[in-house]
Amino acid sequence: MAAKRKSKACPALYADRIKRVRAEMEAKKLDGYLVQDRKDQYWLTGFTGEDGYVLVTKKEVALLTDGRFDEAANIQAPWAVKVLREQRTPERTAKELKARRLKRVGFDPDHFTVADFTGTRKAARPVQLIAASGLVLGMRQCKDKGEVDAIVKAIRVSEKAFKKTAKWIKVGMTESDIAAKLAYEMQRLGAKDVSFPTIVAVGPNGALPHYETGDRKVTKNSPILIDWGAEVDWYVSDLTRMIWPGSIPRELAKVNKIVTEAHDAAIAAIKPGVTAHEIDAIARKIITKAGYGSCFNHATGHGMGLDVHEAPRVGKGTNVKLEPGMVITIEPGIYLPGKGGVRLEDDILVTETGSQVLSELPL
Repeated sequence: MAAKRKSKACPALYADRIKRVRAEMEAKKLDGYLVQDRKDQYWLTGFTGEDGYVLVTKKEVALLTDGRFDEAANIQAPWAVKVLREQRTPERTAKELKARRLKRVGFDPDHFTVADFTGTRKAARPVQLIAASGLVLGMRQCKDKGEVDAIVKAIRVSEKAFKKTAKWIKVGMTESDIAAKLAYEMQRLGAKDVSFPTIVAVGPNGALPHYETGDRKVTKNSPILIDWGAEVDWYVSDLTRMIWPGSIPRELAKVNKIVTEAHDAAIAAIKPGVTAHEIDAIARKIITKAGYGSCFNHATGHGMGLDVHEAPRVGKGTNVKLEPGMVITIEPGIYLPGKGGVRLEDDILVTETGSQVLSELPL
């Protein structure tokens, strides 16, 4: 089906974002940019369809999708040029590039398979396909007020669900029982889904930072590490807390105190101009000085928003300077094989003068 131009004006929010993409296109000498990542597509147009490419040119924004999302495109992006395609093939994409007589079209190689790239490049000749990694994702690093509000909403859902679940946990329940209950409570409170597969690690399983929730049962004195989040209005939350049934094992009590100190110190240092590496170094220094440096084997945090892991990475060698509007996690941890682990994670907004901890759940 031929492209159909819509008559409605582009909302200011999306017009500004598209303007920024066009400025990057001009800087890279591109006359088109093909957006294939679903989250980038949503951020740029508001269109939520799972089959969608956005083609930005100097004069228009074309939305390539199929008949299943015809009405969704009309409702969510009525200002865009809608192109309904029967099949999502390299040849069909190439047809749209050639129809607009484009010469240099950028794309994000992280979202273009080798097969699609090869096929599209061949079918689109003489159009040149130019790799432009992270063009939209880079713009997503700094959130506007609406995005921050959506993240806070996701955080509140996560926190309320956790409180209900924590009261419900009893000895004999499995990790999977707890994860299922937490997911249910989040969805009951308005979450579309979990941000990522919930981690519930009981006892020694807590020594695995990215443990896959299983069937280990809660016992009277087994610590429980829970890493979870909710997706609400497309934006996500990411939190980690410890639950201590019964008494706390002596070494884990010591470790919990160290992790808490590292967590608090890293958050206190967050402000514009500080590098992500410096924040990581602050948390890492405290843990290393206490003798557990080798037991902290991941970054101190990461950016988050539409995706649970976005730029910047708050870790070693990340020289990105923090900017107002960035939302990052701070999540230091210490992991003791055979004994368990402690991780504490909160979500923080970088402000004009410092930072704001968006999460409110007590440690």
